[in-house]
Amino acid sequence: MSAKSTSPPEGGVVRSGFVALVGRPNAGKSTLVNAVVGSKVAITSDTPQTTRHRLRAIVDTDDAQVVLVDTPGLHKPYDALGEQLNRSGLMALSDVDVACLVVDGSAPVGAGDRWVAEHVAKSQGATVLVLTKADLVDQERIDRQLAAARALVPFDDEVVVSAVEGFNVDGFVATVTALLPQGPRYFPRDMATDQPLEVMIAEFIREKILRSTFDEVPHAVGVAVEDFEVVNGGELTRIAATVFVERDSQKGIIVGKGGEMIKRIGSEARADLERLLGSRVYLDLMVKVKRNWRRDAAQIRRFGYGEGL
Repeated sequence: MSAKSTSPPEGGVVRSGFVALVGRPNAGKSTLVNAVVGSKVAITSDTPQTTRHRLRAIVDTDDAQVVLVDTPGLHKPYDALGEQLNRSGLMALSDVDVACLVVDGSAPVGAGDRWVAEHVAKSQGATVLVLTKADLVDQERIDRQLAAARALVPFDDEVVVSAVEGFNVDGFVATVTALLPQGPRYFPRDMATDQPLEVMIAEFIREKILRSTFDEVPHAVGVAVEDFEVVNGGELTRIAATVFVERDSQKGIIVGKGGEMIKRIGSEARADLERLLGSRVYLDLMVKVKRNWRRDAAQIRRFGYGEGL
């Protein structure tokens, strides 16, 4: 699907366009998106490949509309899911106005960054180097990181940010906005993201699992919303969701002794969902085993990962 396939809902010409954020896993793309938007639209965790959906977040001002395209981290794939996530990340570079290479300022610039940078350089849009996590390193390290990243490919501009501390987030917005063409607003002005609500619900649940479990469990988790109902005049939302894993041992970890872990996951997810939906939430979570689902293209499509359904 073309990034610019959305029909403009409002008239008027401003600086507008699509800005893709691509990089290795855990480079800080989703954290930056949330900081720019000013609310949580993308999940974050320390687990590589946390992002599984190509998400568009909208930043609207009086004279500009910036559509940020958050993407799965590009990595060496080991299964069908990894291949699909890589495909989604690379496809985001097609038909965008600005392509940003997001580099972790606290990690060495390596061959993985070079591979991503070469794809960024092939984009038809302007290119920007974005160095993240400036709060974790000193100025000398920042300078070395910038020099190493500049050597990968030429860029039209560069910016250093700390999304966690809010450092230079406005500078990032100004940098990419200056590279956008004149055009229409592609989305309604009060719209923060084009993610379907069911996808956001499933992702908020998955985030809590990623933050509560370790080792092989996070990568084997998929979440599907089975039922969604608003009742009592909008005061209560009932949600039923299924957490899928690949092995019985993983199910045992997520359920926990006496159901303690799944209760904690549900409680933490419910708090986020109530903020998202603006109502009380009743959340019913089930855990099922779907062996080797990450190698099953049909199951990957069911979850909507990568390019989705």
